[in-house]
Amino acid sequence: MADNQFPTVPLSIPDTGQHLRLVSTSLNNTINGKLNSTGTITLRASQTTTTLTDARIGGNSIILFMPTTANGSTAFNGLHVSARSSGSATLTHASSGNTDQNLSYCVIG
Repeated sequence: MADNQFPTVPLSIPDTGQHLRLVSTSLNNTINGKLNSTGTITLRASQTTTTLTDARIGGNSIILFMPTTANGSTAFNGLHVSARSSGSATLTHASSGNTDQNLSYCVIG
């Protein structure tokens, strides 16, 4: 689990107090903007598509990107999601030999 992620809450825990603490922690993290919907990706060098694999992606998901390197920023211009399905999305982008085209992303929905 990434450092910005928090545990999911099981539907049933025998210890009611423990269950309430988990629910409270998850709710408070959500209120504070800590959603379990982020990740990072590096675009493939010298290619025009990169597959983003993430179990949270669905056919109607919105995927937002933020470049985290200078070459990621250059690649960001023209980057688009050309296909989405359960668990993955195809990212289409310009071909570049740079190996540090790094982006952070957020999946909503």
